[in-house]
Amino acid sequence: MIDYGLDLSAVPRERALQDLVAEGDELDALVSTEPDWSRPTPAEGWTIAHQLAHLAAADANVLTAIRTPEAFDVVPKDADLDAAAGAAEPRPELLERWRGGRAELADALGDVPLDHTFPWFGSQVTAVLMVPLRLMETWAHGQDVFDALGVVHRPTGRLRHVAALGVAGRELSFSAAQSPMPGEPFRVELTGPGGELWTWGPEDAAQRVQGSALDFCLRVTHRRSRAETGLTAVGEDADEWLDIARVFL
Repeated sequence: MIDYGLDLSAVPRERALQDLVAEGDELDALVSTEPDWSRPTPAEGWTIAHQLAHLAAADANVLTAIRTPEAFDVVPKDADLDAAAGAAEPRPELLERWRGGRAELADALGDVPLDHTFPWFGSQVTAVLMVPLRLMETWAHGQDVFDALGVVHRPTGRLRHVAALGVAGRELSFSAAQSPMPGEPFRVELTGPGGELWTWGPEDAAQRVQGSALDFCLRVTHRRSRAETGLTAVGEDADEWLDIARVFL
C-alpha cells in the first residue's frame, strides 16, 4: 500500500512544503522566547521540551526512511522514550537539533521525486503525503505548547492541509474504531480562517459535517473533544465520525 491509500495530491508539494516550514518557524519563535521548557503541556507527562524532542525525533526518522530505508526497521518506535531522552538534553542542544533537523528534512522532502516511495509505519509513503503529515504533527504538538503557555494559536490557511488529512482519513477513523465503513458519500464544509469555505464531497450528500476549520483540525488531532467544538453533523454516520475522528497514521 502506498500513502495508506490516501489521496493528498490536490495541493502542490511546493505550497505544502512552504507551509510546513512556516509552521515550524512559528513554533520556533514561540519557544525561543520561553525560558521554562519544563512547563507541562496537555499531553500527560510531556513538557514543552518533550514536545520539541518528539518533533525532532520524528523528523530524524523521516530522514532515515528517505536516505537509508533499509535501516528504518530498527528506528525506535516508542514516542515516549524518544521524547524523554530528548527532553533530558540541554536546551541549546535540543533547540539546535530540532532546527537543523527540520531544515534538513524540508530540503530532503523538496528534492525526493514525488513517485519515490519510502517506508513509514505500516505503509510505503511518498512526499505527497509526508509533507502534510509533518505539518499536521508540527501544528498539533505546537498547539499543545501554545495551550501550555496560555497563548492563542492563531489559525492560518495552513490548516487546510490538516483538514484535508482529516477528511481523507475518514475511513481510517472507522477502521481504527472497528466500526462498519459507511457506504454513503460525505460532504464536509469548513469555514477557513479568512471566512472562506473549504469543501469536500458531493453537494447533495446526506451525510454532512460543518463548522470551522480550526475546530475540525482540533478534533481530528484530538486536541479538543467534540463537545469543545462547534462542529455539527447531519446523518448517523457523520455523527459517529465526529465521535471517532482521527488523523494519526
